[in-house]
Amino acid sequence: MTISGRREPAAGNVGTGDADVFRNHRADLVGSRSDLPERRRGWQGVFLSMSAILLVADVAAWALSWMVSYHGDTLEVCMTLMVALSLAAQRLYQSHLTASVLDQLPGILVACSSAFVLTLVVVKLRWPDVLALDVFRRAVVFALAIIVFRAIALALVRYARRKRIIAHRTLVLGAGTVGAALLDRLHNHPEAGLLPVAVLDPFPIHTDKTMGLTWLGSVDDLAAVIEEQRINVVVVAFSSVREADLVEVLRTCDRLECEFFFVPRLFELQHVNGDMEQVHGMPLVRVRRAAFRTPAWKVKRLFDIVFSSALLLLSAPVMAAIALAVRWEGGPGVLFKQVRVGLDGRPFTMLKFRSMKPVNDAEQQTQWNISNDKRVGPVGKVLRVTSLDELPQIWNVLRGDMSIVGPRPERPHFVDEFSSHIPRYTGRHRVPAGLTGLAAVHGLRGDTSISERIMLDNHYIENWSLWLDAKILLRTVGALFRHPGS
Repeated sequence: MTISGRREPAAGNVGTGDADVFRNHRADLVGSRSDLPERRRGWQGVFLSMSAILLVADVAAWALSWMVSYHGDTLEVCMTLMVALSLAAQRLYQSHLTASVLDQLPGILVACSSAFVLTLVVVKLRWPDVLALDVFRRAVVFALAIIVFRAIALALVRYARRKRIIAHRTLVLGAGTVGAALLDRLHNHPEAGLLPVAVLDPFPIHTDKTMGLTWLGSVDDLAAVIEEQRINVVVVAFSSVREADLVEVLRTCDRLECEFFFVPRLFELQHVNGDMEQVHGMPLVRVRRAAFRTPAWKVKRLFDIVFSSALLLLSAPVMAAIALAVRWEGGPGVLFKQVRVGLDGRPFTMLKFRSMKPVNDAEQQTQWNISNDKRVGPVGKVLRVTSLDELPQIWNVLRGDMSIVGPRPERPHFVDEFSSHIPRYTGRHRVPAGLTGLAAVHGLRGDTSISERIMLDNHYIENWSLWLDAKILLRTVGALFRHPGS
């Protein structure tokens, strides 16, 4: 196939050496297709997103509803607020590959019905003489206005996509039978808004389907490809790379402003539900955005600052008493400083109350467990059993080295050791380390299974939410008594 004047080898001749050649030429390929739209960033991308267009349509619908049914009371204000919250709860401001008001109609009706009930309850509590029929009539006006304006807005979105005014630069990872079928759909149905510009597969089968696209042979540096080719969307479609290896590769892209989809196994039998997308009959599963790319993650950091500040103040007398006890038992050097590995594999100095004195720095970095060490005195044993020795880590949280909830940090020596033989170990470094975590509340501390810890740490990251943090905090208190510190 031909790429910007270069003749690429046939599928059967692609090998490791060819992949190196592709990587060497990648800089020449970047920007070689000037006819393609640029990757949209900043305000331009915001104004051309389906979410923004739908919001503008709803604002216009609300304005029309006010003009039609406003009677000088506050009912419209309450109705508008309830409808907006209900639409957001139904995720009707999320961008989708299919832009049809008929697909959204059930959700709009549910949202408006919910808004009607909630508004009626609120209004009746404040103004008992308001008629339910009046509230219902205005809810119907709101629903009709939203349906009409959204139908117009989504028609404009489809038109803009067909004309490639709205076109997200897309990379298809996989050039097998499924990848070829997907490319056909993306080319023939531009209303999905995905414009294929590159294909990634070290051993492609259907190179005839990738004519005119940038074809790159290796997936190991997918993150660099996304940046260099200005990719907005990546669709994983059964490449020749093992799925276990793909997990690691995709996780290296967590921090990039890029959306990921994958074609599910046995997709011909897959039922497309509200959480899935589809391109002309081919279902796609949207990969959940990395936790640290969501607005809720900023709330998590704000909570860390407020909670750690309050905890430092409240625990100051306790820490002062502990410091005196440690000084009395072991002499100078109340705090124990140890290098741990945190966010993105960066080292930081973690603080603890000293429970014993190590012989040297090498011992503190390589000794796995000291729970049965005879050098641990009575004070040290109490501190370790109650986990009070970890109170100084509150300062690490306030500094931003750690979070209240997250994977427990490990020392560099053991990070290197575990990374060499435990799959996906480094994946736990995608978020800041924590005072407590999902593995900790399951009793996985000290001499317990490392692989189980990693499984729970990565499960926590993939499924993170503010409520999950709250549950872990609530369970931490009980875990301190069921599974003493080690």
